[in-house]
Amino acid sequence: MRLRTKSAEATRELAGALAALLDAGDVLVLAGDLGAGKTTFTQGLAASLGVTTPVTSPTFTLVHEYAGRVPIVHIDVYRLEHLQEVHDLGFDELVGGDAVAIVEWGDILGPLLPPDRLQLTFEYEPDDENARLVTLAPHGVGWARRADALSRVVAPFEGG
Repeated sequence: MRLRTKSAEATRELAGALAALLDAGDVLVLAGDLGAGKTTFTQGLAASLGVTTPVTSPTFTLVHEYAGRVPIVHIDVYRLEHLQEVHDLGFDELVGGDAVAIVEWGDILGPLLPPDRLQLTFEYEPDDENARLVTLAPHGVGWARRADALSRVVAPFEGG
């Protein structure tokens, strides 16, 4: 699915629409260039899940945890250089538990990612510096079961 958001606020609204589909244990993998909207998306998702504290990128701390109606574990693997560091971080314990896991730069983890996940790739819109193209790639049985619901909630953002 290829979507388009026209502003940072619209990227947060897309996240809010997707939040309605999320359950504890879900994993979202966010990919895209620096500044393409990964943290902005996470802020919208967190707000929709009831997080009231500021949401920032965990680039230097690697993991932030947020309390909400559904807890969030926000992981950034950008600075990790070796797959062993992912294991040392406790990645397996952080994903698939009682929280929604958001993994920025998670596309670099390849086979370490759980088979059931939603991958979102953020790109700059060439003709509009405020707009973003967002490609959704659902993986696994859990997302196959939610395919119709996913299509419905993202319909307002189609056309990317």
